[in-house]
Amino acid sequence: MYLAIKLAELVMEFIYAVIKCATRTKPDKVTFISRQSDEPSLDFQLLNEELKNRGLKTAVLCRTLKKSAFGLLSYCFHMLRQMRHMAGSRAVILDGYCIAACMLKHKKTMTIVQIWHSMGTMKDFGYTAMGKKEGSSYKLAKAMKMHCNYDYVLISSQAYREHIAAGFDCDVNKIYTSPLPRLDLLTGIEYAEKTRHRIFEKYPQLKEKKNILYCPTFRKGDEDGLRSAVETLSRRVDKEHYNLIIKLHPLSEIRITDGAVLTAGDFTTFDMIFVSDYVISDYSCVVYEAAVRSIPLYFFCFDLDQYEDNRGLALDYEKECPGLISRDGEAILEAIESGEYDMEYLKRFTDKYVYPTNHATKDMADFVIRVMDGGDV
Repeated sequence: MYLAIKLAELVMEFIYAVIKCATRTKPDKVTFISRQSDEPSLDFQLLNEELKNRGLKTAVLCRTLKKSAFGLLSYCFHMLRQMRHMAGSRAVILDGYCIAACMLKHKKTMTIVQIWHSMGTMKDFGYTAMGKKEGSSYKLAKAMKMHCNYDYVLISSQAYREHIAAGFDCDVNKIYTSPLPRLDLLTGIEYAEKTRHRIFEKYPQLKEKKNILYCPTFRKGDEDGLRSAVETLSRRVDKEHYNLIIKLHPLSEIRITDGAVLTAGDFTTFDMIFVSDYVISDYSCVVYEAAVRSIPLYFFCFDLDQYEDNRGLALDYEKECPGLISRDGEAILEAIESGEYDMEYLKRFTDKYVYPTNHATKDMADFVIRVMDGGDV
């Protein structure tokens, strides 16, 4: 495997060298690259629009790597597009690991900015999850040069700077605070009202009761514990007074059979936050988005010990999380029904992990333009 990767790297370097020689760098071009989805994320959309409004030229390349022979071949051709655009760009924006960006040698005039795809930190990733059941192998990570070549890493708060540096195996001096552009949507009024209108138009029953959103983290492999958790909440929730909305990961194989439980497949978890009165999660960074909206949080950690062994957590979970932490789903629902919640604790948590700003998109665009111009950051 290691030899095959090194051979592929040599071939890629040769092709990229030819492309670099044949491509002139445009001082006002920015390329966005992601393999999180086949469509640009909200953060990419907002930042791309802001940069274009300021007169910059942009390219947005989003494609997931499908685990099949055809998927791999298709992604190889996609990487050629990535190389062509990177060779002509002054800056490259990533929201996750990118093979071509991390493995290849780039022009000295090109800057790589990693903005990641989570609002905050909750679980181990990258090099901090190395060797664990849900993590990569160290040998493979080094062979693939995982998270190499970043010039800057942008995060929502300095509170988790050390953990991000460890996960990326990078110098902490490369890390700067600049929350994701979608923070503007969470704090703004217009987007919230439009989203609520779209959801209520499709699901008018959500206007009639309080809404509980359950959005658990995806578990690789065994989902028996999660299936049991879903069944507990579905069975126990007081459907006379509450709507239960369950948003599972797209890769989850669990199917919701209770017709009274809403899955809202035509809306994202992010969308559903805008109509939620309570959010139940576990180790997902969606809790930061809900916290920004001042939505009471509850932590249903039915597999806490197992998850810490398989993946690992980035913070003192039982000390930091602002809300009831319980392995018992019934206790979670009883806490919601009690109507008691420490909103001050929630605000302290939010302010610590998400830098408060009403112009996150502008701030990030300012940062990108400064590094393109070689200015101080």
